[in-house]
Amino acid sequence: MSHETGEHAHLSIGEVLSLVQTDFPDITISKIRFLESQGLLDPERTPSGYRKFYDADIERLQWILTQQRDHFLPLKVIRERLAEWDATGTPPAGDHQSPPADQLPGASQDEGGDDVRHAAASLAASSAIEVGPHDEEPEPAEAPEGTPEPAGTALDHAPDGSSLTAEELAARANVGVDAVHELEGFSMISSRRIGNDTYYDVDQLPIVEACRAFLDHGVEVRHLRMYKIAAEREAGVLEQLIVPLLKQRNPEARARAVDTVTELADAGESLHAALLRRALRDTLP
Repeated sequence: MSHETGEHAHLSIGEVLSLVQTDFPDITISKIRFLESQGLLDPERTPSGYRKFYDADIERLQWILTQQRDHFLPLKVIRERLAEWDATGTPPAGDHQSPPADQLPGASQDEGGDDVRHAAASLAASSAIEVGPHDEEPEPAEAPEGTPEPAGTALDHAPDGSSLTAEELAARANVGVDAVHELEGFSMISSRRIGNDTYYDVDQLPIVEACRAFLDHGVEVRHLRMYKIAAEREAGVLEQLIVPLLKQRNPEARARAVDTVTELADAGESLHAALLRRALRDTLP
């Protein structure tokens, strides 16, 4: 693999983002920084603190992203494979890492797991109106070299009562801190940086609490992404309905938009439950 960087040339984190976005459109600078914070990447730094990505770093990043996208490997397993890579000097193939479908959490020999996945697919299909991607907040471009790099997306203010550390979020949701980090690794929740510290908005708490029920039953985080995908598609449909109201820019229209979202969100929950019960009716006694 060659990126025409030359033997001693390197790319900045922004240039790496542009390079890999074609194959991994969901990648962000925050995701690259998160993988580095988890010890999966270790790019060299300039004296002023800027990351320097060489071909080996880019190959490693692409391998990690491929394992998450194609094989749904959790960070713990990816870390183990990377340790093997570092020890042997040979990147693992990774194409045999995904467990068979009948070994996925929730699956059974009578294909009950397939019914659950079918129900989730049915909900997603009901929201299959063409909508644009739901991108994260745009990452700031790196400043020219010579300016110290911030330790993340720094904010000008200290956290308030609506912000939680990873440890506080884990304690309130009654999960391990590793579960919080893994949920973030699979984009189920998101954090923000204040100086050198990472905080989670309190609205991430109900997501972690809901995920805990699945984790308690042995369902891995990677299998929960189907709910996120379905929710994002549903949100796209609702956005199409309320944007005309919001463009009116008056309190009455905004109130109608809120009422519409509330009503249809409740209907969506009921629809999801009904579809799931129907998909499982031949499986459950």
